[in-house]
Amino acid sequence: MSATSPLVMRVLALSLNTAKRAGGIIRDVLNKGDLGIVDKGVNDPQTEADRSAQRCIIASLNRQFPSIKIIGEEGGSDLNVCDDWLVKEFDETLVQQSCPIAWRDAQPEDFVIWVDPLDGTAEFTKGFVEHVTVLIGIAIKNTAVGGIIHQPFYKQANGELGRTIWGLKGLGTGGFTSKAAPAEEFIITTTRSHSNALHQQAVDAFNATNVIKVGGAGYKVLQLLEGKAHAYVFATPGCKKWDTCAPEAVLEAEGGSLTNINGEHYEYHAAVEHVNRRGVLASMNQKHEQLVDKIPLAVREAVGK
Repeated sequence: MSATSPLVMRVLALSLNTAKRAGGIIRDVLNKGDLGIVDKGVNDPQTEADRSAQRCIIASLNRQFPSIKIIGEEGGSDLNVCDDWLVKEFDETLVQQSCPIAWRDAQPEDFVIWVDPLDGTAEFTKGFVEHVTVLIGIAIKNTAVGGIIHQPFYKQANGELGRTIWGLKGLGTGGFTSKAAPAEEFIITTTRSHSNALHQQAVDAFNATNVIKVGGAGYKVLQLLEGKAHAYVFATPGCKKWDTCAPEAVLEAEGGSLTNINGEHYEYHAAVEHVNRRGVLASMNQKHEQLVDKIPLAVREAVGK
C-alpha cells in the first residue's frame, strides 16, 4: 500500500517511525551518562544525542527519498549508520490515510524536510527531559504542511516511554487528544532561557494570568495543543526553521496558528535564511490577529533588525 500512496503520506509515515527511533537513541545516550556536550554558542549546546539522532533521521529519510532536500540543525551528517539506526518501515495506519487534494501530486522537488533531532538541548543537559522533542517538519513549495513531534520521555499510562504526534494540513492530527485552555484565564507559554527586554515587553503587554516558561518550540506548541496555554510568545530572533516547521504544521492542522510576531507566516524553501528573525507568535482557539495587535508596535518594529 505504501508504494502507491502519495509522496507526502509516505514521507510523513516514515518520519513518524524515524522520530520514534531517534527518541530511543536519545534515551540511550542519556542512560549511558556521557552526553558528549559541545558548545555551539551562548545557550546553544550540542550533545551526542543530537548528533546521533540526526544521523538516524537523515540517513533513514535519505535512503527512501534521495531526491528530497533535507536540512538538519546539526549540519552535514555521516549517513553510514548501523542497520539498527536505519528505519525502513512506514507507519501503515498513517500512510493509508486519505491525502488532501492540495498535496496529492507534490513531487520530490517541491519538498524540503526540516529536522531538529533534539529540540530543547539546553533543557536536556540540565535534566528537564520532559521538554525534549524530536521535530521533523515537511514543507511543500515554501509552506509548512506536515510535521512530527515526538516526545522521547513522555510517560504513557502503562509506563512505556515516548509519544508521537503527527499533523498534516487538510487532514488533521493524531497521537494525542487536544484540549481547550481555561476560558476564564489567559495563559502564555514562553522561553525559559532566551529572554531580553524587548521580549519581556511583549509578554507583559498581554497581562496574562499566568506565564509558563519552558524549553523548546515543540514543547511550547504542545502546551497549546493540550490546553495548558492560550498563546506562545517569543519576541526575539532566537529560533530557526527546523524549530518551527513541524510545530507550525501540527498546530495549524489542528486549527491553530503559528506566525512571526507580525502575523506573517515563515517560508520554508531550501534557500531561505535559517533564522526566524521576527520571533514566534502561536495560538490555539484565539483570534490570532488580535494577539498580534497586542504586541507593542515598537517591539514588532525592533525585533529582527
